[in-house]
Amino acid sequence: MSIAFVREKEGGEAFEDLPDRPLSPHTNFVTPEGLARIEAEVARLQDEVGQLSPEDKAGNARVARDLRYWTARLGSAQLVERVEGDTVHFGSTVTVLREDDSAQTFRIVGEDEADPTKGSISYVAPLARAITGKSVGDVVEVNGHEIEVTKIA
Repeated sequence: MSIAFVREKEGGEAFEDLPDRPLSPHTNFVTPEGLARIEAEVARLQDEVGQLSPEDKAGNARVARDLRYWTARLGSAQLVERVEGDTVHFGSTVTVLREDDSAQTFRIVGEDEADPTKGSISYVAPLARAITGKSVGDVVEVNGHEIEVTKIA
């Protein structure tokens, strides 16, 4: 472990001093499901704080750091309810057709809830930015590749 992350307390006892998790500079838009996940994470971490022994310095430092992060994200969350319309927007489930004729379906969500392996991408991802405001049939270029919006739900 790097000495940069260990400090001596009075009495010579070492403890972990973890740096805060970086907060995104982007607006913290969340879906109702995303807000529920953040609230659940804050509650879980609050429960965990009470279960850790005072001697578990590393565990306490980790939980305190994560609780600061999720509490800040909860405080800055801006709930976006279902938006109706014919264009791609935050919360849309979109199917696109790639140049190789492969189709991909994903939902545009907040940064903390994005998980491409489970079919969701952040609204600040290059693909989401490129198709936001577009309609079915529109073609955009992302990273040198053309992508066509084929379905919006």
